[in-house]
Amino acid sequence: MVSKPPRQPRRQLHGVILLDKPLGLSSNDALQKVRRLLRAEKAGHTGTLDPLATGLLPLCFGAATKFSQVSLDADKRYIATLKLGVTTNTGDAEGEVLQTRPVTPEQVNAERIAQACAQWTGPIEQIPPMHSALKHQGKALYEYAREGIEIDRPSRQVTIHHIDILNWQGDVLELDVQCSKGTYIRTLAQDIGESLGCGAHLIGLRRTGSGGVTLNGAVTLDALASMSEAERDTHLLPADILLSDWPEVLLSESEAARFLTGLRRRTRLADAPQVRVYGPHPEPGSLPGRRVLLGSAHIKGGELIPTRLLSPAEVEGMLTQSAPAAAVASASEI
Repeated sequence: MVSKPPRQPRRQLHGVILLDKPLGLSSNDALQKVRRLLRAEKAGHTGTLDPLATGLLPLCFGAATKFSQVSLDADKRYIATLKLGVTTNTGDAEGEVLQTRPVTPEQVNAERIAQACAQWTGPIEQIPPMHSALKHQGKALYEYAREGIEIDRPSRQVTIHHIDILNWQGDVLELDVQCSKGTYIRTLAQDIGESLGCGAHLIGLRRTGSGGVTLNGAVTLDALASMSEAERDTHLLPADILLSDWPEVLLSESEAARFLTGLRRRTRLADAPQVRVYGPHPEPGSLPGRRVLLGSAHIKGGELIPTRLLSPAEVEGMLTQSAPAAAVASASEI
C-alpha cells in the first residue's frame, strides 16, 4: 500500500496576489488553487469574475481579507469584445442564438457606434440577466434559468464612466469600459447592440482594473505553479495596495497605539469618507519613513474614526514579511 505524502502545513500569510485569471476558471477555483500553492491559512477573493472572463482578480490573504470589500465596491475597468448581429439567451457566447440580423453600413458605422456608446454612458438602469449569480430566495438566478423559470428582477442603477472604442472590424467591436460596481457588461453589450439595431452579444471580456489596482504586476496561475515557494512569496503585495487610491494618514507612535484600540482621535484634517491609516515602523533602528498599516478610517467633524482595524498579531505578521516599505512623504500627519 502506497502511503500518501504528508500534508504541508498552512502558513499565516498577509497580503494580496494580483492574479491574471485564466479563461474557464471560476473565481473561487482560482482562489483555491493559489491558496494551495501558497499554503495560506486564510484567503478570500474580491468579487466574482465569470469563468468566461479573464484578467485582474485580486486575491487576499490573512489581514488583507479585511479590505476585500474595498475592491468589491470599487469601480472596474474591462476590455469587452462584442459580436454584432447575433443575440443569445445569455448575452454571451455560451448561450443559444435567439436572433441573427444583418450588420449593414447604414446601421453600423463609426458615427452610429459612437452615438450608441454615448447613449449608454453615465448613470443608467440595468436589469440583471437571468444567467447570473445574483440570488433570489437563496438560489442563484442561473439555476432558475436552467430550469426554464423566469424571475422578475428589479432594475438597478449603475454608472458607466466612459466607453472608448478600441477597434472595430466588420461585426466585431472592441470597447474599453470603465464602470461602477455591479455593472453587467453582457447587458451593456446587448443594449449597445439594440441601439445599433442589429443586436449583439459578448464574446470576450478581460478585466484590466479594480479601483486603484491594474494588471501591472499581475501574475498568471501557470507562472505561479512553475515557481518555487520563495519565488511565489515575492508576488505577495502589501495589503494596502487595495487602498492605494485613498488618502493617507500617519499617526505618531502613541496615537497609533490608541487608534488600534478603536478609539477616535482628534485631527486637523478635512472630512474624508475613507482614509488609510499608518503608524511608524516599530523595529529599532528602522529607516526613517518606514511605516506600517494599522487599518482604515473616515474623518468627520475633526475626528478620525476607525472603520477596519488590524489586530496587533496581524500588524506583527505583516512586519515579519519582506514587503517593501513605502515612503511616507505624501502622508498627512494627524
